[in-house]
Amino acid sequence: MNSFVSSTAIAAQPQAAATEEVVKLTDVKRRFGTTPALDGISLSVKRGEILGIIGRSGAGKSTLIRCLNGLERVDSGEILIEGRDITALAEQDLQPLRRRIGMIFQHFNLLSAKTVEENVALPLKIEGVARNERLKRAHELLDLVGLADKAKAYPASLSGGQKQRVGIARALAARPALLLSDEATSALDPETTRSILSLLKDINSKLGLTILLITHEMEVVRGIADRVAVIDAGRIVEQGQVWSVFADPQQTITRSLLGGIRPQLPDHIAARLSATAGNEAILSVDLAGPQAQGALFAELSAALPHSFRLVHGGIDHIQNQPVARFFIAVPARDPALAEKVVQFLTARSARVEVLGYDTDHG
Repeated sequence: MNSFVSSTAIAAQPQAAATEEVVKLTDVKRRFGTTPALDGISLSVKRGEILGIIGRSGAGKSTLIRCLNGLERVDSGEILIEGRDITALAEQDLQPLRRRIGMIFQHFNLLSAKTVEENVALPLKIEGVARNERLKRAHELLDLVGLADKAKAYPASLSGGQKQRVGIARALAARPALLLSDEATSALDPETTRSILSLLKDINSKLGLTILLITHEMEVVRGIADRVAVIDAGRIVEQGQVWSVFADPQQTITRSLLGGIRPQLPDHIAARLSATAGNEAILSVDLAGPQAQGALFAELSAALPHSFRLVHGGIDHIQNQPVARFFIAVPARDPALAEKVVQFLTARSARVEVLGYDTDHG
């Protein structure tokens, strides 16, 4: 993968203040019949930021992205793109604004009868840019995405990852202020997904491009996003810095979405837990920051000897922050011991939950 970005060949947009909001939604609502697809969405994306919006199928992700690019009209609320409310614009007034928004799609949406360079240059052709100028821009972008040698090829000869790179180059052709990614990696294998995410992160870093990712995959959010917003039943139910949400998810839906990439209690232990009695109390312990790498369990063992055993868990690093989740077992013969362990860990910024009692071990 060629991840080098030429600052001379691919000029970034003029940078405004780092805190400027490229996207701002305020109480956006959209219904289909009696069903609310968007039910009071409020969020913002700052210039140069990568925001991941994650949710299950039917949560409202597709409707949200269609509202952002003006393909779907909202029933109420405001959508500001670079400070301009698009909700009241006529179709002809939306056209120049859409050129400020690049789109990459799950299924690439390339024109099979056109070459790679022609696909990339297509937005500029629609704008009326001269052929020589648009092909020059296309070649610059193909070099950016590592496909300079594929300019004359046709999409049918490309792999899925290469097609998505062409899609990214095409989305950047008109130098957009905002890049919308609609499940752009969900049709790709894990290795190709990582390379595409690395490319998007590199483009964001070098060009200061604002990116809004729509996805159902927490691995995508974990890989490149600065912040994450969780959407469920048309509402934003949780949002924050990625490492913070991963370390301490507040909502059931968020914990469910994280289930595949956070340590989970092994099934054979979870299956035998009782809610009321057993030989050991099983606790989950979530930590972030310095405590996640510190001597917390050594301190616990010194303060309360023989008070626990480590069952399962591990430490990850997200946005350069250590994030840990462990499962420990506490003897249940002393009813006060589990409470002492919980108090000790909670006082040191851990999030602790008693999951139940192991009826077999002991």
